[in-house]
Amino acid sequence: MTAVQDERSAVPTAPDPAPGPLSNRLKDALGAPVRALREAPRRPLLAVSAVALLSLVVYAVVRHFVHTSMVDMIVYRAEGAAVADGTDLYALRVTEWNLPATYPPFAAMLFVPTTWFPVPFLRVAITLGNLGLLALFTHLSFKLVGWPRRELRPLGVILVTGGGVWLEPVFTTLRYGQINLALACLILWDLARPDGRRSKGVAIGIAAGIKLTPGLFAVYLLLTGRIRAAFVAGFTFLGTFLLGGLVLPDATWGFWTKYLYDSSRVGKTEIVDNQSVRGAVARLLHSADPGLVATLAAGLVAVAGLAIAAWAASSSRWLPRAEAWGVCCTAVTAVLISPISWTHHWVWCVPVLALLACEAAVEQARPAAVRRMRWRAAFGATLVAFFSFGMWVVPHHGDLDLHLSAVSQIPASVYPLVGICFLLAAALRIRARRRAAGAPLVPLPGQRSGGGRPGPAHDRQQAPAAR
Repeated sequence: MTAVQDERSAVPTAPDPAPGPLSNRLKDALGAPVRALREAPRRPLLAVSAVALLSLVVYAVVRHFVHTSMVDMIVYRAEGAAVADGTDLYALRVTEWNLPATYPPFAAMLFVPTTWFPVPFLRVAITLGNLGLLALFTHLSFKLVGWPRRELRPLGVILVTGGGVWLEPVFTTLRYGQINLALACLILWDLARPDGRRSKGVAIGIAAGIKLTPGLFAVYLLLTGRIRAAFVAGFTFLGTFLLGGLVLPDATWGFWTKYLYDSSRVGKTEIVDNQSVRGAVARLLHSADPGLVATLAAGLVAVAGLAIAAWAASSSRWLPRAEAWGVCCTAVTAVLISPISWTHHWVWCVPVLALLACEAAVEQARPAAVRRMRWRAAFGATLVAFFSFGMWVVPHHGDLDLHLSAVSQIPASVYPLVGICFLLAAALRIRARRRAAGAPLVPLPGQRSGGGRPGPAHDRQQAPAAR
């Protein structure tokens, strides 16, 4: 069956069965990768594995020569040590850059186990762990998108794990020893679970307790009618706050009343490392404090991004991969509107690229008479952007970030530009699909997205019909 035929088949899926015993579920989960590899075509699997291995070997050599400091790992370890030793968490300064703790106390509590091991061991363990998380994140991205077909999915996971280390956000995550991939896996795993699960939202709440930005996914759940999951995420986040307050009362009081609002602890807004809307506006205005202009721009992107995400989710009857579009729009919005989004925060490029690759594959499978190149062009341009390392090419040492020319502004803010273009492309796609189906552009008051079916959760269990 072709990709186009797949897209046009609206076959309802059976409701998810009740979860079995935990031991059986763990056994199935651990055995799933082995079963998937056995089902994959043998020769392509060997070829893809060889390519991925070669890429990782080259990466290891390059990593050796670019001074992989894993500086953020050092900060996390220092935070764990502060908790274990009972010292002032937010007074610590480590590394040659005098970096402070910036995460909530709950996160610092989770970092305590890193103090049990020497730094050289942590460098290896965290690198290997992040590669494993990249594989898991890729698998979850493919699952979200529903592409490629089941027997080819292990090939895609292996290829992206090997080649994905050259995506700038992933490369930088590995270089600094960051936790972005762990948080992204928590969020995407939670979103991929059936809406009927009572514990859906717990992982999002935990991720928000570690780093506040994931809380936007709870807003997405709320806007898309998954009220219980949104409240579960909210109460889980509250639990992380209470746990932090119970174990570290002084640090909790200091973080939520003072340190959270001190952006100077995180870093400079205007440097090219910051790929948020606020950072882009600061460089455009040649100002370290872009003020109200940047706040209004970020607010506009927040409203527009969440509206597009909710619009996508409510269009599941007409829009193929509606949930994938909604989740990716929420992720892009979250990174765009954060006051400071370092380049490694953009690891969400993995599901975005998976979604665009799927759209390009469907487009390529159409008959030549109606085939167009828009999604293949979009996928290619996005792939180039995240492989480009463009922000590091422009002059940015010292205060040069504040004096960039008009031409340099584009590579200096390449991720915000890609993110805004992605949101615009999503809005145009939803509008086109709804208009082609003769549906109202927005849901009417009292109208359900499925045209009278039992509700949003039911809609997401149906394969979308293409028109």
